[in-house]
Amino acid sequence: MSNIAFSRFKSVLAQQVTSLRGNELRTFASLSSLLGKQMPPRPKPPPENEIEESFLKGSGPGGQKINKTNSAVQLKHIPTGIIVKSQATRSRTQNRNIARELLAQKLDDLYRGDQSRTSIVAAMKKKKQSSAAKKSRRKYRALGAEKNAAGIDVQKQDSETSLGQPPSEIPAARPVPVAPPPPPNVNDKPT
Repeated sequence: MSNIAFSRFKSVLAQQVTSLRGNELRTFASLSSLLGKQMPPRPKPPPENEIEESFLKGSGPGGQKINKTNSAVQLKHIPTGIIVKSQATRSRTQNRNIARELLAQKLDDLYRGDQSRTSIVAAMKKKKQSSAAKKSRRKYRALGAEKNAAGIDVQKQDSETSLGQPPSEIPAARPVPVAPPPPPNVNDKPT
């Protein structure tokens, strides 16, 4: 691909961002994110009239602030009965926002099932992991084939000791002596 064609392609897909360190204009190209699959949008929280909100005292790490204030948020979705609790931070407003996001995710999972954002993200992660495992297997299979082609037997190499002795010259292991059982005591009478 010529430089001119690549620069045109890049200019079409590039995002221009103004740097905060001066008046210079910097261009960042993110081809993989623009060409790859788009993530599904985050689910919207339900309307406020479907939510019953209560504030609870928190527990666990966070010190006296958590133990004495009602900063933990519990949301109940009235139509479905789903209950979500958030105590991620010491701030009540942040916990309210986090709880609403959690409730939206739970409702998305309930209503959309396999098409929900959570399941799509999990499927993408699983696919990425299986692809990495497949690549690793392919790499080690090729490495083993190269060793076999070079005349090095992998099994013989593994069975040799660190001294480099052939397997026939490795001394056999000596049997471990077993202590005989103690003689019966003459003074003991069977009962």
